[in-house]
Amino acid sequence: MLYEDFYARDQMHRLGVGITGIDNITNMSGKARVEKYNSEVIKNMRISVQSNGNTVVFELNDSRAAKELYEQLPLTIAVEDYGGIEKIFNPPEKLDISDTPLANAIIGSFAYYEPWNNVVMFYGYYGSASGLYELGKAVSGIEHIVNMSGTIQISKMENE
Repeated sequence: MLYEDFYARDQMHRLGVGITGIDNITNMSGKARVEKYNSEVIKNMRISVQSNGNTVVFELNDSRAAKELYEQLPLTIAVEDYGGIEKIFNPPEKLDISDTPLANAIIGSFAYYEPWNNVVMFYGYYGSASGLYELGKAVSGIEHIVNMSGTIQISKMENE
């Protein structure tokens, strides 16, 4: 189990990814118990973002960053417009992007800009950028992203 960045070329192959407790690896010694993780528990991670009486629903992907954001919910947080194509907010804790795919942002994309610790909701086309990672996509209410302002409420939705 690795707890720091490590590059092994082709001699090492990933068998899995730590979801929780990663910070505890450095203190491990002796025997360890390994159990199968049931990913069905967080299947269909959907969140609702409410602003000005409107709701946008996003479906998150299976990345570590998306799971970490999901675990920080619910949030009541300030949202800002940025660049005339996106709404941004800063989650309380920085997200781990180690297995998160790079984003190719289109209208409705839900992403994370790691250098600034911004979660981004796109209402305009953007494309890709270094440091921009995909968290999911809007599945309803896309048209309301452009009008988000002030304080938003972000909540987990029940698994479907």
